[in-house]
Amino acid sequence: MSERQPTEDTPLVVNMASESDVSVQGHGVHTAYVELALALERRDDVTLVRGGYGESVECDVYHLHTLGSAMWRKILDPRAKKVVSAHVIPDSLVGSIRLARYWRPLARRYMRWFYGRADRVLAVSGTVARVLQDELRVPAERIEVLHNTVDMRAYRTTPADRTAARRHLDIADDAFVVVGVGQVQPRKRMDVFEQLARRHPDVVLIWVGGVPFKHLGAEYGAMRRLMERAPANLLFPGVVPHPEVRRYLQAADVFCLPAEQENHPMCILEAAGVGLPVVARDLPEYDDTFGDDVLRCQDGTFADAVALLRDDRSAYATWQQASARIAERFDSSAAAERLVGIYRDLVADVGPRVSA
Repeated sequence: MSERQPTEDTPLVVNMASESDVSVQGHGVHTAYVELALALERRDDVTLVRGGYGESVECDVYHLHTLGSAMWRKILDPRAKKVVSAHVIPDSLVGSIRLARYWRPLARRYMRWFYGRADRVLAVSGTVARVLQDELRVPAERIEVLHNTVDMRAYRTTPADRTAARRHLDIADDAFVVVGVGQVQPRKRMDVFEQLARRHPDVVLIWVGGVPFKHLGAEYGAMRRLMERAPANLLFPGVVPHPEVRRYLQAADVFCLPAEQENHPMCILEAAGVGLPVVARDLPEYDDTFGDDVLRCQDGTFADAVALLRDDRSAYATWQQASARIAERFDSSAAAERLVGIYRDLVADVGPRVSA
């Protein structure tokens, strides 16, 4: 426990860290970390210290977003409370990292150790919460569901913004554009996105993202061949800075994420903030988050969903309204308010921790 003993009138000092600050940034964990950090920095009741990798920091609370060795001194520091955002569970690695199926048991043991050191583990969905408790053995009383959020004000898009984005990206004003975002990997089901392009040669499809981990990525050779042999209407701009990702979303008509395993993807939140109808795979992870506000598909129905949104203006408007509901639910200001309450509850608890 920190010796500072902050009161209701004293700002909490929180050391928030994600190793993506000093490594690869083209993924949703980094975006989630940045969005939450920005939301806390706008508040007067928190002093946020970012980073400090490989070292302990004088603070009331550590809030960690990644699980690497640069976090060990923080997660083991007895002077402050520890909060960990569970962006990753064992199944997140399969289809993302090469040979993950073979070392998944080792990853599970490591996650049990790391999450078990935390005073609170923040699950990004109900499904993640169940995995934390049932597979990773985190005590139920230490788990809280806190969904990823974004500052929706930053994504609001006007017709003028859309026109400017298309001009910047050299996209025709009359093109019907479908955008997907994420690493190019089998788990994202790039084969489905490619088939969409072949089924709809009149539609421009853009997948924003690349293979940032190169040969460590699952099926790296196959993913490179898919990109090299893609039809002319399927574009891969690669890993781009985050403001450029937002520009691609602003230029789009529809957002599509056919991934077969997700927890609570930031890209859907961002697309909803822009006002795009969202087409996604029908996953149980979405039951308690997006529900029926995304057009949920299976392999054989993605093409029909895109055609519906292209050809039926009434249906398009209906799914835009559904995205507006997502944007309202997952704005970062409400998440920051709840998170500060979690921090204060932890710091006020001066009793002994239960051993994990």
